[in-house]
Amino acid sequence: MKVLHVESGRHLYGGAKQVLYILEGLARRGIDNLLACPPGAHIAEPAKAHAKVCELPMKGDADLGLVSRLKSLIAAERPDLVHLHSRRGADLLGGIAARLAGVPCVLSRRVDNPEARWVVALKYRLYDHVITISEGIRQVLLAEGLAPDKVSCVRSAVDATPYLHHCDKAAFRASLGLPADAPVAGMVAQLIPRKGHRYLLAALKEVLPRHPALQVLVFGRGPLEAELRQAIAGQGLAGNVRLMGFVDNLPEILGCLDLLVHPADMEGLGVSLLQASAARVPIIASRAGGMPEAVRDGVNGLLVEPGDMRQLAGAMDRLLGDPALRARMGEAGRTLVLGEFSVDAMCDGNLAIYRKVLAERRKT
Repeated sequence: MKVLHVESGRHLYGGAKQVLYILEGLARRGIDNLLACPPGAHIAEPAKAHAKVCELPMKGDADLGLVSRLKSLIAAERPDLVHLHSRRGADLLGGIAARLAGVPCVLSRRVDNPEARWVVALKYRLYDHVITISEGIRQVLLAEGLAPDKVSCVRSAVDATPYLHHCDKAAFRASLGLPADAPVAGMVAQLIPRKGHRYLLAALKEVLPRHPALQVLVFGRGPLEAELRQAIAGQGLAGNVRLMGFVDNLPEILGCLDLLVHPADMEGLGVSLLQASAARVPIIASRAGGMPEAVRDGVNGLLVEPGDMRQLAGAMDRLLGDPALRARMGEAGRTLVLGEFSVDAMCDGNLAIYRKVLAERRKT
């Protein structure tokens, strides 16, 4: 079986990492992979070990030329199936290209933001099947009218291995100029509005009087960086909050956090939540999208209502004040990730859907 994967993202963030996991897993299962991605995309180089990489201009939803470029690639490579992994033009335009080429097409949906029923009725005709990365996203599509037999949930996964090592918390704090016993919370997310950084900053007004030594490390980059930097300074938080940018050694340091905070307004599932659980870090997340599937309330973390700063502050205060609870939740998180979010399970799930789609096409 030969599969053309289309990933339009330029950075190796959560979604693109999932594509990389899938490419590697499918290659081990004997699948011939071809990856189409933008020129200079960060996924291109590591993907070459598992796929033939073809860099094509991908300029977003208005790039109508992408249809002809993908159609030409399909004609040249003759894949059995096209798997569209991202938005930014790749979903709609990629679906049109596959339809014009007469090749079966599968779409991965990674976000839980709603779409109008008429959009769903028209757009999703392009795809033979839709794969959602969480049951929460699947329920959104079902509520918008997509037929149940056309959409399946195959959860995102994480390679837990890099996060299983012991972390020297004292040495990590020393590298930041902090006392060995300083409490450290983290947030790992793109610096974009829906991730909810503003809620975390607001909650600190209630948390810091009880935990004045708390350090909050914000990992990631994005268009909100300047705005967040200004907010941190304006709210007098510069002594407690640091913007760490994008780091290459996240697996080495994630386990040194006392807790991870992820107060997003919406999230398909949350790869950083899985990574934190693998590193035995308890989590505070929003009760929205697929996050309750990654964070089981009272088991490996605490859930709060989206945008509720008082609940968020209370949850942070509870975990910061109870080391034994943090340890129990950390252990439960690792057990959860190893049992339910393995890369092998994700790859097997995607491959099963490919085979189902191809078998149904052969019947028609």
